[in-house]
Amino acid sequence: MAAISAARILVSNDDGINAPGLEVLERIARQFSDDVWVVAPEEEQSGSGHSLTLSRVLRLRELSEKRWAVSGTPTDCVMMAVNKIMQDNKPTLILSGVNRGGNMAEDVTYSGTVSVAMEGQLAGVPSIALSQCTRPDTRTKWETAEKHAPEVIRRLLESGWPENVLMNVNFPAVAPEEVKGVKVTEQGLRELTGTNIDERVDPRGFTYYWFGLGREVGVPGHETDLKAIRESYISVTPLHLDLTHHETRRTMLGIVDGAL
Repeated sequence: MAAISAARILVSNDDGINAPGLEVLERIARQFSDDVWVVAPEEEQSGSGHSLTLSRVLRLRELSEKRWAVSGTPTDCVMMAVNKIMQDNKPTLILSGVNRGGNMAEDVTYSGTVSVAMEGQLAGVPSIALSQCTRPDTRTKWETAEKHAPEVIRRLLESGWPENVLMNVNFPAVAPEEVKGVKVTEQGLRELTGTNIDERVDPRGFTYYWFGLGREVGVPGHETDLKAIRESYISVTPLHLDLTHHETRRTMLGIVDGAL
């Protein structure tokens, strides 16, 4: 891409237009360019994945110059930004986040934060998802992402990556000075213990449910995002939009392909 100082940066998220992590990412983006646009969901959309709004109308709300809220999903926001709001002069870089909580391992399939970057790459725009990991009962250390993200972004842009790849960056839940460095990692996989479904009753006597975190982190044996974060490193994981498992496909070609 062109010099970062000339970049037109689109900032979005899945935590919503009023999320503190979005403010952090705006400040990060403005360290690189004066041309920063914000298009984010009107309300929190965590866990929405790469979903589109198809069965109801979408509404845009202009909050100020270059700042918009969309009554839809994170994917909707990118599509509206690229194809409507910024259609005459499209973004040259998309930054997503900073999410409250990590997006690692199988989380990337649920994550609206990662899906912003997915949709950005599908639109041909270099895209980076950024998440600040948290720990139970402790304050979110936004200052860690704000301190280290600019240098990580700068190095990623200097390195470059293919059009069908997006960057997924996670910051450990430690103070900025406790970060040990940056590791380029693989997507990990947790040891699943089942989904914890919490059943409750509302004041009117009707039953409702909350999905809980019924998962435990397994012990990875190689350089995964989970391992890096556990060891207080920043994790940078290149994610591929092509979900084909090519080794299995090659194995099946002589067995299944052309069977009928």
